[in-house]
Amino acid sequence: MGPFVVSVKDGQRSIIDGQQRLTTLTLLLIYLNNLQKRLGLNEKLESLIFSEKYGEMSFNIQVDERIPCMEALFKVGEYEVKETDDESTLNMASRYGDIEKAFPEEIKSRLLPFFIDWLKYNVILVEIIAYSDENAYTIFETMNDRGLNLTPTEMLKGFILSKFEDSKKRQKANEFWKAAMQKIHIYDKDEDQRFIQAWFRAQYAETIRPGKAGSKNEDFEKIGTRFHSWFRDNLDKVGIELDDTEGFHLFVDKDFKFFLNAYRHILTAERKLTEPLQHVFYIRRWGIANSLSYPLLLASLQITDNSDTVLEKIDLVARYIETFVVRRSINFRKFASSSIRYTMYTLVKEIRRTEVHELKAILKRKLDEMEETWIGVRNFRLHGQNRVFVKFLLSRITSYVEQQSGLNSSFEKYYHNPGGKSFEVEHILADKYTSHKEEFEQESDFQEYRNRIGALVLLPRGTNQSYGAKPYSEKLSHYIKENLLVQSLCPLTYQNNPNFLSMKNKLALPFKFHEEFRKADISDRQKLYQAICESIWNTNIFADED
Repeated sequence: MGPFVVSVKDGQRSIIDGQQRLTTLTLLLIYLNNLQKRLGLNEKLESLIFSEKYGEMSFNIQVDERIPCMEALFKVGEYEVKETDDESTLNMASRYGDIEKAFPEEIKSRLLPFFIDWLKYNVILVEIIAYSDENAYTIFETMNDRGLNLTPTEMLKGFILSKFEDSKKRQKANEFWKAAMQKIHIYDKDEDQRFIQAWFRAQYAETIRPGKAGSKNEDFEKIGTRFHSWFRDNLDKVGIELDDTEGFHLFVDKDFKFFLNAYRHILTAERKLTEPLQHVFYIRRWGIANSLSYPLLLASLQITDNSDTVLEKIDLVARYIETFVVRRSINFRKFASSSIRYTMYTLVKEIRRTEVHELKAILKRKLDEMEETWIGVRNFRLHGQNRVFVKFLLSRITSYVEQQSGLNSSFEKYYHNPGGKSFEVEHILADKYTSHKEEFEQESDFQEYRNRIGALVLLPRGTNQSYGAKPYSEKLSHYIKENLLVQSLCPLTYQNNPNFLSMKNKLALPFKFHEEFRKADISDRQKLYQAICESIWNTNIFADED
């Protein structure tokens, strides 16, 4: 069953690697010992479970908090759970119950002695003893770098815990770490690695590989591939001395807990649209790669930030990312990781551990310096590669107009409506060039205008198909039944609709109805959509309130 690594200090042994296997085998041996006693057998198993000195029992896996549970399981075969029990004790009692349920019936009688002998003489673990925690970690990492199954996260944990002198603190930190990893593995089996990569890049990475061919990897790249080794080699950047036991303890107890909690907020917000972190939800649908966005979202945080400040900072950065990608997209500019990584990693360093007012100022300056402006909306159109973004943009515009008019609306309804009718991009102009020859000399010219964003809206699936081939004059009377952005084409919307008119005036948006839909009308709608975009992604939100 592979090697286990122990560190020996002052005559005491600490398990560096193999605790789960040894604990599981101990529970199995306790169960077998109880079973054979009930059957009147006398197989000698006690020495594999505990040792005795001066009449005192000492379990071979000795953790003080678990002793009452271990004793109860050994003596009576069950443990009565208490409210004060820690998670590891509860887990141990549950796993013993699992062994009872899973143990095969056919081995429980006459075959039991043979199974016990087989277990004692054929199941082998190799003990590797190191005479310092540092050597133990080196062995541990070397073994796992050569093809065994520990992940970089587990190797990082092994190194950090090897610096704990107090075995109780080490055990407590180990249990916390394992429980924390299990919680984020709910999202994805590799989420632990993404978290640590994002955290280390956000808070500690200093150097970036230049874009020139043949350049060597630096902090940001090394963290992406071997963060456990990078951590060990760059303790000065993390702010811990190699022999600073208390520093390692605080790193787990303070920093790890704080950034894990912030990261879990991000993961939750990506999946459920909520007000405090709504822009995190948006950039999951249209944003930059996680390898860039997660470090940015965590970079400005300081462990002294309260929960409200954490949420505010994360959402401000998410708002910046969304504004960045939308402005690039409406100007037909790509934002693949390879083209923006240097820009984004540099920004990580600029916003690192900033106060809210500093963060706002930096993000506003960055957006103000962008070459891509909202004027790009005036020529923006649907083409074969950007349908997903067009739906995203129309979903944001539609839900914003409705929300600002006091309606119960949401982006999610239009972009992806779980349990409801889905929405599709509708061309206001039917695909009939012959009906528009007086305005467009070439069909390509007509198609370019027909696909412009101002000539597009969202309609429910089915409705979209039924309207598709009709001329605008016939569609218009039906549009009054649809969402508010579609309704705004109709003259009736501008009568007896005080909430809509109030929104129009308050935001100074150039809404107007269109009894026909020609070239000039499309241009007017382009300008309207531009104004709505400028309102949604207004950089004044980054202005310091003071």
